[in-house]
Amino acid sequence: MKLKSKIIHPGLVLIEPRVFADSRGFFLETHSQHQYEAAGISRIFVQDNHSHSIQGVVRGMHYQLHHPQAKLIYVVNGEIFDAAVDIRLGSPTFGQWGGVILSSLNRRQVFVPEGFAHGFCVISDTADVIYKCSDAYQPGDEHGILWNDPSIGINWPLPEEPFLSEKDARNVRLEEMPHDLLPKYES
Repeated sequence: MKLKSKIIHPGLVLIEPRVFADSRGFFLETHSQHQYEAAGISRIFVQDNHSHSIQGVVRGMHYQLHHPQAKLIYVVNGEIFDAAVDIRLGSPTFGQWGGVILSSLNRRQVFVPEGFAHGFCVISDTADVIYKCSDAYQPGDEHGILWNDPSIGINWPLPEEPFLSEKDARNVRLEEMPHDLLPKYES
């Protein structure tokens, strides 16, 4: 049986891994290079990250410019709304976003390619998020777009003001980001 995948926004791929469940629990492959390649995802992942957050936390919208990271995101505990924005100058979908609910119950994953700003908000009491990255994190290369930029219009499922890091609270709107700090679209 093949891995199920579908495009949810140009560049963003929703993945539904095969889950083998019985009375003991379940088993699934969180990554299988040949199956992901068959689904059009040919990146080699070099770093895994684990984030634990409480309800109402927004992390993002992050990207690296000179060491861009494709990401494969999934939730091992809880529920999040995961979003990505195409920030590649010259892209036909520049400034457009896609988002999906990921949870430990639906066991879905989302692939976010290089050139997209990525972030998520925690819907459940807590959430543990794992994401694989195609390049190593470089602190001096990290940039961010304001999570609630009205020109992008991400429909975050938040009942009130989120918890943000000081760094994320200082992020700027996409239109305020200097063009030399945005990735270029390569067709």
